[in-house]
Amino acid sequence: MVPGGSIAPANWGWYLARGMLLIVLGLLAAFMPAAALFVFALMFAAFSFADGLLNIVAGVRGATHHRQRWWALILSGLVGVAVGVLFVGFPVLSSLAYATIAVLLIAFWAIATGVAEISAAIRLRREVTGEWLLGLSGAVSLLLGAALLWIAMGNPAVSVVSVGWLIALYALVAGVALVLLALRLRRLR
Repeated sequence: MVPGGSIAPANWGWYLARGMLLIVLGLLAAFMPAAALFVFALMFAAFSFADGLLNIVAGVRGATHHRQRWWALILSGLVGVAVGVLFVGFPVLSSLAYATIAVLLIAFWAIATGVAEISAAIRLRREVTGEWLLGLSGAVSLLLGAALLWIAMGNPAVSVVSVGWLIALYALVAGVALVLLALRLRRLR
């Protein structure tokens, strides 16, 4: 989606790619919740980096077509790329510190993404039906961010397994919502 701006049905493939990445992340997190934090962090880093790149590409494409507010998508993409790089850069920290940092990074990323997607869905409602799917993806992102902040503040020794299940739930719901949005946009094209 183009957080904060207009969306062209021609961009349906970018939403499909983001949705599929989320579904893959969700399935991996669901089937490997007890995996080492390092492996989980690398999976999320890869997703965050790829999702960020896809957002940047969609934002640049929107800017070349003179769409309004494509800067929000580019900013969201830059945050995603930065989070991916940060996850790879901190593998030597102790498990507890790394888990806490990972949870907080994911929480802030989820909140920023949720706000951007809800904002875009509100603007999108004038252009297509089914914008609620993007709003749903944003709402799920906000809920994930809030839940992770609550867990991190309440129990800094939060288990990787519980975080894995939260990420899996978020990724599967948001991924399916984005795939459904992509299919609707494809029909409009």
